[in-house]
Amino acid sequence: MRVIDLIRHHELEAGAHLTEQWVADALDISRTPARRALTYLADIGLVERTPRKGFHLTMPASELGRVAMSADGDEDEQLYFRIIDDHLGGRFTDDFTTTELCQRYGLTTRQANLVLARMESEDLIRRRAGRGWEFVRALSTKEAHDQSYRFRLIIEPAGLREPGFAIDPDAFALHRRQQESLLHGNIVLLSRSELFRYNSTFHEMLAECSGNAYLADAVRRVNRMRRMIEYNHQADRSRLVTQAREHLHLLDLLEGGDNEKAAEFMYTHLDVVRELKTGIKSH
Repeated sequence: MRVIDLIRHHELEAGAHLTEQWVADALDISRTPARRALTYLADIGLVERTPRKGFHLTMPASELGRVAMSADGDEDEQLYFRIIDDHLGGRFTDDFTTTELCQRYGLTTRQANLVLARMESEDLIRRRAGRGWEFVRALSTKEAHDQSYRFRLIIEPAGLREPGFAIDPDAFALHRRQQESLLHGNIVLLSRSELFRYNSTFHEMLAECSGNAYLADAVRRVNRMRRMIEYNHQADRSRLVTQAREHLHLLDLLEGGDNEKAAEFMYTHLDVVRELKTGIKSH
């Protein structure tokens, strides 16, 4: 994000005053997009917005870390997403060998083996009966993505209504910390794979609390299938602010013993996200 790069370039300290005009002039943009950027940073906790005083940095630039909205982490992570983005974009869909992967992306055998091992462990690819690799059938169309959410609309609220549902205090505490960390900067600091993990494991944790092993397994399976297409939706991170707040509200409802209201809220939460991601309206 260019505003974060600007803050880091000037090595600003916590409490530094950030004005719309300064951002606009420094980035050669108008004040409207500058205001939107600062408001977004306020939403995720990197700056504080005070009436009549404007925006102030909540942490020194040195603590912001290296934030890259279009890249993800180290070289291995960037390679991983380059392959996935090529596959989703229809540029790399055929079966392939390790040698062909090395030639396509200019890799050493070790680099290729590392990324292949990761993708195989995540059920994104599998070994062919003869030789080489093939991509596993995944949710790659808007219609399939919509169907996955409709399936989740059936089972995830039901899991919160299961008679054997029981809160796991340690798991709830862990996921509360993770969701709160997203609202305090991690939305822009984490890679796409880490953001997906925070979201998917949150829903899997609630399914496991249902006490129904079949339901929990179904949620894990659909998460494995939707991993690849969900990566495409991590580009717009502003939406994740609302998602994290809703996850925290779900925890509040369940800890308050109101499973029925939590189930209703879960349905709405999933349906709104389904429509945002697929563009397919409910009938």
